[in-house]
Amino acid sequence: MLGIPRRYSHFVFGIIQSGLTSLVATGIASLPAGGPMMFVRHWMVSWLIAWAAMLPVVLLAAPAIRAFSLRLTREERDREPAGRLEKAP
Repeated sequence: MLGIPRRYSHFVFGIIQSGLTSLVATGIASLPAGGPMMFVRHWMVSWLIAWAAMLPVVLLAAPAIRAFSLRLTREERDREPAGRLEKAP
């Protein structure tokens, strides 16, 4: 392991997430390219450009998206109705 302090996990997550997302998206967009070598070349160049563009977006947007998703959801509570919980023997 690299031993990166946990307080930087947001940045590590953003790097991995933006890299993977842009890799898949540019691969799909590059499919119309000519032969296999042309496809790989086009894909890699497109991926590097897309990753460079997406990395700051992901790093800046992730905290806001996380906060928004927490507002849209709620904590799950016990599913047993109040007063119906049985004590263990």
